[in-house]
Amino acid sequence: QEQFVESGGGSVQPGGSLRLSCATSGFALNYYDIHWFRQAPGKEREAVSCIGASDGTTYYSDSVKGRFTISRDKANNTVYLQMNSLKPEDTAVYYCGTQGDCSGSSYEYDYWGQGTQVTVSS
Repeated sequence: QEQFVESGGGSVQPGGSLRLSCATSGFALNYYDIHWFRQAPGKEREAVSCIGASDGTTYYSDSVKGRFTISRDKANNTVYLQMNSLKPEDTAVYYCGTQGDCSGSSYEYDYWGQGTQVTVSS
C-alpha cells in the first residue's frame, strides 16, 4: 500500500498561480511514474502531467502544456505541480499518484490520495 497526500489547493482568480505538493514514500518516487490528474464535477478523471521514475522525463496534456510544470524532490519524497496562468476550466479536485506509467502501460494496482481542491473564479 503506497500513500499519497496532496496539499496546496485553494481559490484564485483567473491568471493566478498555485503550487501543489504531493507527499509520498521514497519507494514510490523511485519505482513508480507519478501522475497529477484531476476531476471536475460530472467529468471523467483527466491525467494532466506525469514524471518518469527512472529518468525524470516529464509529460503534459495539451490543455496544460506551457502553463503547468511538474517536478520532484527526492530528498523530501515530494512531487510538485506549479500551475500558472490558471483558467476557470482548471477548476477541479487534483490528485497525485499512479495511473499506469507515463507511456500508458498499466500497473497491477493504482494508488492516489484524497485530492486537493483548486477553484479558479472571479
